[in-house]
Amino acid sequence: MRDSNVNFNFLHRTCTLVVLLCFLHISVTLFYYVRSWDFKQHFVQSHQGQRKLAAEGEGTEEEAKHTTTFPDLLPNATESTKDLQKCPEPSPLLVGPLRIEFSSPVSLELVRKENPALQNGGRFKPKDCIALQKVAIIIPFRNRDEHLKFWLYYLHPILQRQQLDYGVYIINQDGDDTFNRAKLLNVGYAEALKEYDYDCFVFSDVDLIPMDDRNTYKCFSQPRHLSVSMDKFGFRLPYNQYFGGVSSMSKEQFLKINGFPNNYWGWGGEDDDIYNRLSSKGMSISRPSGAIGKCRMIRHERDKQNDPNPQRFDRIAHTRETMHKDGINSLSYKVLKVEKDRLFTKITVHVGKPPN
Repeated sequence: MRDSNVNFNFLHRTCTLVVLLCFLHISVTLFYYVRSWDFKQHFVQSHQGQRKLAAEGEGTEEEAKHTTTFPDLLPNATESTKDLQKCPEPSPLLVGPLRIEFSSPVSLELVRKENPALQNGGRFKPKDCIALQKVAIIIPFRNRDEHLKFWLYYLHPILQRQQLDYGVYIINQDGDDTFNRAKLLNVGYAEALKEYDYDCFVFSDVDLIPMDDRNTYKCFSQPRHLSVSMDKFGFRLPYNQYFGGVSSMSKEQFLKINGFPNNYWGWGGEDDDIYNRLSSKGMSISRPSGAIGKCRMIRHERDKQNDPNPQRFDRIAHTRETMHKDGINSLSYKVLKVEKDRLFTKITVHVGKPPN
């Protein structure tokens, strides 16, 4: 009888131990299973979805902010766990010569639909690598909405294939006074730097479209003239000092020449003034080849209040005397309105009037 009791106690303790081990195993399994759930990704997607709805007009961004607060507690949730490498040079996404035509109108809705990777304000950066440069695209503007649609339609895909970290800034001159292209470019430089640490600035007329995506909209060791061969000039450079249309400068290059002149009211002269500034500081113009630098101009009549500047030749002759006091260091303007679209940031400014 005693042996039977001993055997029973031993069996009881063994069963109890087995049950405890099973419970422990189940607990550990549940712990790691729950831990594997991707909470971060779930909340981030929810947050991004709300921002997307706000951008598409289905809710305000302020409303989206209050939908969930979890991403705010997980600031690194959208970052990849692997270290990104710098983007290759040149980009492997480039396709070369492009067909550019303006016979069929385009809409902003179409451009938004075809560029889902854009962020509010016309911002983009590659996801798979770190862009080599942070580029602000500056466009002087007034009453050219149809041209802008074509520019956005063609340039956004090009700039994304070039793997740039970029933003598009439309600097709109308010009112009907004489147009001042160079001063608007200075405004674009100043306003873009308020938003992001750009190190490269591309200054582009709204009616010029590159015909080859290998013509990279970035900065080089020397100031870059990008619109080398325009159809307007028979795909030839009109003269060696020409620096009009589309150009790029690094922040250092721009500051070295004190930016652009502010006193060129009306058409013409400011590009030659800029060339004189660059030359006086020992810089030279770099260019892509004529084949890669081809671009098309959207045909149009001269804008109202943009007649040829009668003072341009006299001002060009005195660039070296005036450049140190007329430029980014003397820039004065007033911001009237800032509009954020998924395709661009539009800044409407008052730049004053030409002196009598």
